[in-house]
Amino acid sequence: MLAPVARIAHRHLDVDGVRVFYRESVPDRTDAPVLLLLHGFPSGSHQFRGLMDVLGPHYRLIAPDHAGFGHTRTPDGFTFSFDRLADVTEGFVEGLGLERFVLYMFDFGAPIGLRVAERRPEWIAGLVVQNGNGYEEGLSDAARGLLSLTPGTPGAKEAIRDLLTPDGTRGQYETGVPVPELLAPESWLLDQHFLELPGRKEAQQSLIFDYHTNVERYGRWQAWLRRYAPPTLITWGRGDPFFLEAGARAYLRDLPAAELHLFDTGHFALETHLPEIAPLIAGFLDRVGESAGPPTAGGHDEAWPRER
Repeated sequence: MLAPVARIAHRHLDVDGVRVFYRESVPDRTDAPVLLLLHGFPSGSHQFRGLMDVLGPHYRLIAPDHAGFGHTRTPDGFTFSFDRLADVTEGFVEGLGLERFVLYMFDFGAPIGLRVAERRPEWIAGLVVQNGNGYEEGLSDAARGLLSLTPGTPGAKEAIRDLLTPDGTRGQYETGVPVPELLAPESWLLDQHFLELPGRKEAQQSLIFDYHTNVERYGRWQAWLRRYAPPTLITWGRGDPFFLEAGARAYLRDLPAAELHLFDTGHFALETHLPEIAPLIAGFLDRVGESAGPPTAGGHDEAWPRER
């Protein structure tokens, strides 16, 4: 008997002048749990196509392209920073009328998602963290070197441009992957196609120069995790050249009840381990997606600042 086939809609939503492209599965159930998928660098919502095909018949999966990525279009003069990308994501959620969902955070999706979570904790029914770093010990030497670059650092722009070449993009997929035959080459080729669009490399350069603001917020986000203690599933490629296994394990300090699964693969773990990861996410959504109530402060009494 054939497994159900997901029906995927491809849509746009205008958010303060940004034309956000997104993919959305249309499950049979109108009350299906919602999973908001936030992609990473240098990719787009297309990185979740396989996951959406597998889980889409049973759950409502929504995957937007961030501003500066994929099919999303930004107005002239848009400021590419993580604060602005979080603004757009928050507006996107409001525009869709979502009130409660599980948040999937990968790579750049982690600092974007955690900004949204600290602004709107009532939205978050749970977290799925896949190679989305929130701890200093999770930063590799390569990541620290990249994040140390500033607009005034000699050779900084050239170093970033090297990362945005076809070889640089492909290397992000292949590094740390024991069986590279499992990687579909169209994944990095599609990423590179979007990187070559006008203004995209400049947008990525601005975001890399802005990444230090994420590291500066790690302490705040860790406090948020302790305070709200969202149910959390962590899946992590331990061969990631940027975000180390130590970063995955660090979440357990603040979320001791989190479920952690490590895989012998690289940064883009879904590319090689979808058959292992998809059932974990399905089980997590079954446990959390429908039953989680409004978030409440956990066992810590620390004050939580709510300013934007």
